[in-house]
Amino acid sequence: MNNNSNIIRSFILGGILVVLFSCNKKIKKTENTVVNQKPNIIYILADDLGYGELGAYGQTKIETPNIDALAKEGMVFTQHYTSAPVCAPARYMLLTGKHSGHAYIRGNDEWSQRGDVWNYRETILDSTLEGQRPIPSNTLLFPKKLKENGYATGMVGKWGLGAPHTDALPTKMGFDFFFGYNCQRQAHTYYPVHLYRNEERVHLNNDTIRPSRKLLKGADPNNPESYTDYTLNEYTPDLMFNEMISFIDRKKDNPFFFYWATPIPHNPIQAPQHWVDYYKNKFGEEEPYLGEIGYYPHQNPRAGYAAMISYLDENVGKLVKHLKENNLYDNTLIIFTSDNGVTYSGGTDGAYFNSSGEFGEAYGKAKGFVYEGGIRVPMIASWPNHIKPESTTDLVSAHYDVMATLSELVEFEKPLDTDGISFLPTLLGKDNQVKHEFLFWEYPEYGGQVAIRIGDWKVIRQNLKNKKKEATLELYNLSDDPTESINVAEQHPDILKQAEAIFKREHQNAEIERFRIPLIENGLLANE
Repeated sequence: MNNNSNIIRSFILGGILVVLFSCNKKIKKTENTVVNQKPNIIYILADDLGYGELGAYGQTKIETPNIDALAKEGMVFTQHYTSAPVCAPARYMLLTGKHSGHAYIRGNDEWSQRGDVWNYRETILDSTLEGQRPIPSNTLLFPKKLKENGYATGMVGKWGLGAPHTDALPTKMGFDFFFGYNCQRQAHTYYPVHLYRNEERVHLNNDTIRPSRKLLKGADPNNPESYTDYTLNEYTPDLMFNEMISFIDRKKDNPFFFYWATPIPHNPIQAPQHWVDYYKNKFGEEEPYLGEIGYYPHQNPRAGYAAMISYLDENVGKLVKHLKENNLYDNTLIIFTSDNGVTYSGGTDGAYFNSSGEFGEAYGKAKGFVYEGGIRVPMIASWPNHIKPESTTDLVSAHYDVMATLSELVEFEKPLDTDGISFLPTLLGKDNQVKHEFLFWEYPEYGGQVAIRIGDWKVIRQNLKNKKKEATLELYNLSDDPTESINVAEQHPDILKQAEAIFKREHQNAEIERFRIPLIENGLLANE
């Protein structure tokens, strides 16, 4: 009996240990699955949103409670930069991780050799006139690397890096899904005749109101009826937001990356009426904008512009709510930023809103220029339980760091020819953050410009392609002079020599003739 009892007890004890051991293995496996589960990634790129146009960055007139909530739940970057001061090159460098000394796309290029590409009606009839100069088919964008590592990849918004019938389309460059504007020029109205779903046109219930059409002759600018042509039936930001939510719902059981390249608040001023009415009540009477400097007229331009940003903020809130309702929010890294600084055209009033903070909003200081108002942009990152809430960093970083950051996060091998540095250690509160020796900008438009930031020093050269003006040589200390008002180039030849050495090392002559700056093609930066 005793032997039998011992045998039975041993059998039972052994079975219990096997069960416990098996359960423990399952627990460990489950824990590892949670720990190692790849995060979802949503990158929100606003269009022409100024550094100072969010409450989290000091905005007092335009209300952005949902984006501010992201900031409160995550991290605010105070020294984050675009890679270029206008749309197409900024997007190219964001997606490739290259700065503009190495980039293929260095400015906007409408590929005008094809014909009358600015004729809105002709472009509707002939899709071969749409789109910008295509990027080479062998260009590696980071969504492709994410896709190779198990991510579903989607995009809505503005593409601007290729044209229909070419290989430079989102769905041929690493995105599983695209819905939006293929062409930047078509995005000059929020009520276009068509958008694109993947590689096919989607026709909308809108009429052909060409961009920049002014009020009809004899129309009363103080009568709301005079502006009815500019508010049509299908508002593209609504359509794109819905497509984004649909993609997330389809892909939520596996890791996904989503690039929300919203056209807001790029001109024209077109916004949902309830938001316009809200700000009309808040701001009071104002002078109508009659379309004198481009895009469409608007009876209440300040109210309309603020309405666009608050509408975008409202949708950010709806996105976050949807993620939370589907138990996705805690495992989603959200980055919100802008493609470049605020614009100065189309009826916007940056001075009224203090859109660039202390950096300035006027022509020459904002979009299109390598001063801080044109290239320093807001960036907010949120990832619950990973990024410390209500945190702020003064890390100097740029769009072209995103490739390296996601490479470290997802553990894919980044290309050797990228220029970025991962800011993931900063996001996670680690103390091993590598910092940039310099940031680099080479921009062939608006007269031809170069800028190099070294620590707090920033060297700027302007008028490098402007035959009517002498090329400048400027040096500013951003810690003492963030508005770039006091040129101290003559006092610091040592800093200019550092910039010269960096320029000679980093500058490669542009492949595209349009993007070349003859004055610097021989490698010279400083005046000699």
